[in-house]
Amino acid sequence: MSTVLVLGAGKIGVAVAEFLAATDDYEVTLADGDATAVQTRPRSPMAHRVLDATDGRALRQALAGQDVVISALPFFLNPEVARAARDCGVHYFDLTEDVKTAKAARECAEGADTVFVSQCGLAPGFVSIVAYHLFKKFDEAIDVSLRVGALPQYPSNTLKYNLTWSTDGLINEYCNPCEAIHEGELRQLLALEGLEHFSLDGTDYEAFSTSGGVGSLCETLLGKVQNLNYKTIRYPGHRDLVWMLVRDLKLAEHRKTFKELIEYGIPVTRQDVVLIFVSVTGMRGDLFTQETFAKKIYGDREDAGWSAIQKTTAAAVCAMVDLHREGKLPRKGFVRQEEVDFDAFVANRFGRVYA
Repeated sequence: MSTVLVLGAGKIGVAVAEFLAATDDYEVTLADGDATAVQTRPRSPMAHRVLDATDGRALRQALAGQDVVISALPFFLNPEVARAARDCGVHYFDLTEDVKTAKAARECAEGADTVFVSQCGLAPGFVSIVAYHLFKKFDEAIDVSLRVGALPQYPSNTLKYNLTWSTDGLINEYCNPCEAIHEGELRQLLALEGLEHFSLDGTDYEAFSTSGGVGSLCETLLGKVQNLNYKTIRYPGHRDLVWMLVRDLKLAEHRKTFKELIEYGIPVTRQDVVLIFVSVTGMRGDLFTQETFAKKIYGDREDAGWSAIQKTTAAAVCAMVDLHREGKLPRKGFVRQEEVDFDAFVANRFGRVYA
């Protein structure tokens, strides 16, 4: 049985711990700085630990005897967790969308005897796996388009949005630079640019550039495709209002205030839907062809169920941990999401949520 320390007893961390603990293959400990959270949020019995992840000594003590650590902490805490994992010889997985944090994990992986897998969520994460899977079907891929959104099923405010995941991550998406490939060259784009509109199953949506969702895919496909970009899906009108907050009111420069406003004024919902729309166009033989992966995943209807973003994010990192346990990932070093076999991922007991 593998021992796993899950750091962070928020919505995603609890789901990760529950998913793994429900099997007979993992002995799970859930840790958080909030004693009440680790004791009351899990729905099933599991070991818990009160832990300040900023205390390097306490963190290393908690990692002693563990096979795996999964960080569901705010992104800025992950570099220290990665360093501690290396020092303690523990396999490391995280859910960050932050580019600098992922690079820190990669640096820790250099020469390590354990595996480091960063950005194991939905986007970044699964979308890179499916995009690379589609890319490999072409003799010459030209354009790669990744579109993902976590949306309320029943939007009722002017933003047409509810909180479904990390506010810090959301602000990063809206404020940080975005990696893309444009006409064969690696580019840094501004967030909130590139507004486009489309319909799916009779519902209108918009999409625009946001940071972090592409993971390491630009690096992997640079020189192999002409264009690659990632955009976040929202209901029409959302981008213009966020533009006013981020650009006109300059809240990108006052992120603490931005976070306080969002968390004060925008309610959380469990009744959400995750949209995934990944498309690749290129040449297959002499034929100009498009391959698309499109899926909607809804939150559970019952009150005791999981939201769509909980299911998709937790399932993704659990699948990566499971694939590593089964010997289907490298045993050590840094692993990019797109290195993971799509068929193995969706056949996995956790990855089936995407099948």
